[in-house]
Amino acid sequence: MVKIVDGKKIADEVIEKIRRKIDKEKLKLRISVVLVGKDPISLIYVSQKKKACQRCGIDFSLYQFPKKVLEKDLCEKIKEIDKESSGVIIQLPLHSKLNVQKILNAVSEKKDIDFLSEINSNKFYSGDFSVLPPVVGAVNYIFKENKISFKGKKIVLVGYGRLVGKPLSFWFAFQGVTVLIIDKMISDILLPTQKADILISGVGKPNLIKENMVKKGVIAIDVGSSFQKGRIVGDFDKSVFKKASIITPVPGGVGPITTACLIENLVKFNLKN
Repeated sequence: MVKIVDGKKIADEVIEKIRRKIDKEKLKLRISVVLVGKDPISLIYVSQKKKACQRCGIDFSLYQFPKKVLEKDLCEKIKEIDKESSGVIIQLPLHSKLNVQKILNAVSEKKDIDFLSEINSNKFYSGDFSVLPPVVGAVNYIFKENKISFKGKKIVLVGYGRLVGKPLSFWFAFQGVTVLIIDKMISDILLPTQKADILISGVGKPNLIKENMVKKGVIAIDVGSSFQKGRIVGDFDKSVFKKASIITPVPGGVGPITTACLIENLVKFNLKN
């Protein structure tokens, strides 16, 4: 029988530890989220972050900008927001006309709790794991909670984006684990996914991974999300539940833990300063 990971339960435990830490250290914190446009999934994620902040006693501010905002104006405004905040989040995705990395770099090093600026990314990719990108932290919590060992496992990552595939592949590799990465350059993903003991997908394509694409007993970590027929769905089709030994649902799996890890990073940064 498949074990469905309760991401909300894990996130609640992390949030409670954070709340106690904030109370103990008497920290006064404020998270600011920068949102460009009105992407429906982004709005849901922003709402989740706001609720998590409220539970921890952290001030929350949302700065919304029109989709046609000029890159220069946005960067200048982010730098102003940065000065007034303990942590700043640039809600992705941003539209293609904007230089995404330039905008992410407008957040200062100690307030980049998403770990997406070049300074913090370079720290992580040089092997500094004192603070982890939120998705990596979330997957790490899931593995620890479920006592999942990497040893002797075939790990396949579907997607190589800046939020999921790239940081996870590096994190695994640094620990001596061989990972097969499937990106858009590979046209047929069927055979590699069928061999995976641990299959992680972060593409954001509804129901991309079907039952015939996985082997029985696979550990399925769904980090993808997209909007379909008015609801959020993941990369794994519901049929995969029949064959998986452990699976993270969407919503309610990796997402809530990732939000908790964002706030955990905020506290770590502010205790260092």
